[in-house]
Amino acid sequence: MKEFALSDTDFKAISEKVYKACGIVLGPHKREMVYSRLARRIRATGLSSFEEYLSYLEDNPEAEFSSFINAITTNLTSFFRESHHFDYLQNEVIPLLLKHNQQSKRVRIWSAGCSTGEEPYTIAMTIAGQFPKSWDVKILATDLDSNVLDRARRGEYTASNVTGLSDSHLKLFFLKSNDGTLFKVKPELQQMVHFKRLNLLEPWPMKGPFDVVFCRNVLIYFDKDTKDRLFQGYYNILARHGHLFIGHSESMGKEHVEYKSLGKTMYRKANYEAF
Repeated sequence: MKEFALSDTDFKAISEKVYKACGIVLGPHKREMVYSRLARRIRATGLSSFEEYLSYLEDNPEAEFSSFINAITTNLTSFFRESHHFDYLQNEVIPLLLKHNQQSKRVRIWSAGCSTGEEPYTIAMTIAGQFPKSWDVKILATDLDSNVLDRARRGEYTASNVTGLSDSHLKLFFLKSNDGTLFKVKPELQQMVHFKRLNLLEPWPMKGPFDVVFCRNVLIYFDKDTKDRLFQGYYNILARHGHLFIGHSESMGKEHVEYKSLGKTMYRKANYEAF
């Protein structure tokens, strides 16, 4: 018998809060993960049930909400999360890069806060085969946590991790274990992604320029001054035609006139006019 009871009502309330804050869908297969992570918060706050914890969370958002989100979302991600970003990358950004970068034949994309690799591998799946083989196309994927980076480099995912992928994606880009429980990213896709440890709040060693930066569901952890510094840093490292994608629950203040909003948390440098 478990220490705390997690009712369907409690799980639904938790799922709704997480989705509203981070855009993460907590399906039934995440129930055990939710239990184990939040049980620690229940103990830490001296409470005795999920129902009590949710009431405490409601009454003390400034004291507890950050810990709640951190407990649930740390290294939690999925393939093609916020899929409209990848639709825009494929339908709008890639054709622009094929024209704009025709002379340099170079494309650089940065996944900042890549966690266990689902985001950069989704980027790789989206751009695979879209550029001529003679082009130099690379994806930089960074994270603060060296443990999740090791997992990302291995490119191994369980069946529950890949539930959002189509059969064609699985066939094209993954090798399946004999028992069907493990899916490994194919070497040709892995080679497109370069994983490095990086603290976003420390000086960035790379010079760029980057054509696209993904920094999604990372900014929610920072205060406004830090967010503003990051937005400026991304602007400085983006190419003239560069695009920035942030998480659906994140926002850029209107004072950032250096960016043009494209809707749905997608931005482009404001001084660039497409040709």
